[in-house]
Amino acid sequence: MANPHHPTPLAPTPAAHPRPARAATPMAFVQAIAQAYAQQGKSPAQALALAQIAPALLTDAGARITTAQMEAVSGAAMRELNDEALGWFARPLPWGSYGLLARASLSAPTLGLALKRWCRHHGLLTRDITLAVQLQGDDAAIVLTEHRPPGGDGSLREFCSVSVLRNVHGLACWFVDSRIPLRSASFCFNAPPHANAYGVLFDGPTRFTAEQTAIRFDARYLDLAVKRDETAMNQMLQRALPIQVRPYRRDRLLVQRVRQLLLTQPQDTRNADDLAALLHTSARSLHRQLQEEGATLQALKDEVRRERTMALLQRTSKPVKQVAEAAGFQNEKSFIRAFKGWTGMTPGEWRGKT
Repeated sequence: MANPHHPTPLAPTPAAHPRPARAATPMAFVQAIAQAYAQQGKSPAQALALAQIAPALLTDAGARITTAQMEAVSGAAMRELNDEALGWFARPLPWGSYGLLARASLSAPTLGLALKRWCRHHGLLTRDITLAVQLQGDDAAIVLTEHRPPGGDGSLREFCSVSVLRNVHGLACWFVDSRIPLRSASFCFNAPPHANAYGVLFDGPTRFTAEQTAIRFDARYLDLAVKRDETAMNQMLQRALPIQVRPYRRDRLLVQRVRQLLLTQPQDTRNADDLAALLHTSARSLHRQLQEEGATLQALKDEVRRERTMALLQRTSKPVKQVAEAAGFQNEKSFIRAFKGWTGMTPGEWRGKT
């Protein structure tokens, strides 16, 4: 068992899924680990054997491995090389570095403050990159800026960017005990041959050759309270590598996000499939997660439609048919029926009394 004072690093591995293993992790990431060994004049043979990765696969750019294999080879390499950065930076990050970053952020009252501390303290470990939390409209962004191409010749650049951003994203989810869905991920480098793997690594659209390397999510998550304590931290650090986004089914802001979409995009949220697509999930998952939060989609629709309807009837002179359409009803008849159920009156009668 790991020593909690010398914790397992919070270095991410692509997409830990609580489902049957599938080979989705690009061999390019294992090739980057092999390069870290080469930088120290060592052989990755033992780590590859532990992860059951045939050495011949290192030359097969199109090969893929499972999450469990990536976790095994990463963990072995970090211990053997005593470098949690696996060659990304000019100097190694000794074993326990990322665990110390996590501990230093644990006492923050909110996720926003915890992430700002984590990003600031990361600059104490290396000056090769800087990380910052930025607000961009209603988006929060964790932006990674390079000051020196990782690996010296830039060949570890992708592995560094993916790993660091998945690291901080996974830790953020763990801090607040919630899934934090990404609105987008962007990278300054060109799309790699295995770009289709990014659909597993990051939810939400991914862009390459972008102006910023960053992940973006709803800024309201920054206001969530940190839910973890020292005991939970010690337990998590026993096996930190799988702490990633996918295991978190619960989204603590899901009800708010659904309600906002119903309010702002009524024409695009007429059914569960359309709404789920905007949330980058399935209709089945959406219904299940809402149920876990004590809500239903129909109840939220009714609440939002009623709120929008009352506002339109009070503040505008739009005909009932236009109010029905603006409120997201299929037709005027169904709107009047629903309105009578809410108030016991027709829209016209209610408008005349207000």
